[in-house]
Amino acid sequence: MQRIVSGMRSTGKLHFGHYLGVIQNWVKLQHEYESYFFVADWHALTTKYDKTETLKQDVKDVVADWLACGIDPEVSTIYVQSLVPEIAELNVYLSMVTPQNWVERDPTLKDMAKILRTKEGTNSQISYGLMGYPVLMSADIMMFNAHAVPVGNDQVAHIEITRDIARRFNNIYKTDFFNEPKPLLNDCSLICGLDGNKMGKSFQNDIKISDTEEVTAKKIMTAITDRSRLRRDDLGHPEQCEVAFKYWKIFGDENQVETVRCECEKGKRGCADCKRQLGALINEKFAPIREKRKYYDEHPEEVERIIKEGSEKARIEARKTIEKVREIIGMY
Repeated sequence: MQRIVSGMRSTGKLHFGHYLGVIQNWVKLQHEYESYFFVADWHALTTKYDKTETLKQDVKDVVADWLACGIDPEVSTIYVQSLVPEIAELNVYLSMVTPQNWVERDPTLKDMAKILRTKEGTNSQISYGLMGYPVLMSADIMMFNAHAVPVGNDQVAHIEITRDIARRFNNIYKTDFFNEPKPLLNDCSLICGLDGNKMGKSFQNDIKISDTEEVTAKKIMTAITDRSRLRRDDLGHPEQCEVAFKYWKIFGDENQVETVRCECEKGKRGCADCKRQLGALINEKFAPIREKRKYYDEHPEEVERIIKEGSEKARIEARKTIEKVREIIGMY
């Protein structure tokens, strides 16, 4: 069976964007590939090295959300990046063979650097760790010699630098040890935030997987709709509805979407009523996930156990890789 590796930063409680764009795809893929899923707490430090007060809890919240959504620790290996120190050693070896200009041209690094330069305070400086982000990411993938990495179209460049580094390592040391991992493109739905922009915790426009029904309903009522409608009986334009109708197309079935479209266009559906029904639909769909999430909130020791056992399992495999790499390079 081929192997995949993928991870998320330890950002704390996850939102619908994470679920629709990544997690539901992982749930499917874990039964088709040998799967390694990790919480990237080292990567979190590249931009938040001075804000670590909630780091441990953020890690546990990410894992709890994964478990609630269906990532099965009996099927997939769930681990925390920093609990597999072999990744750091591999990062050192890969950094030695990676040309500086490869790192500097990484589009994600450029975007992150641009954001940091516009900020004030200590985080406005670009750290050595942030500069090395693309190599550490490659070490994450190559540590388990992945055949593929599930990504969206906007992340293909991440995999290209990993393929380049793997190829360069193999060429320098005259080996074929490392696979050149391929991007495994997903067709998962993307979801915008409540204000019509990209959904994100920092933008305060997200709906979290772990939000209560009451909180979800209130948040949905703030979603942007068709700005041209002033009264309830005004004729609507569903395709100009910036958020609510997009959510209907993601969460509703074909008949529900068509009903909403027709009633809106004929002025028979007010935006407030529409959003109340939408909130109820979303709460119904996420009820089983939230019930499981509540269980893990009440049993944090279970999350701790899964993290510990998964990380130990990952280390066993990582040791095999690092021993082979040391042998290939000729380390003492």
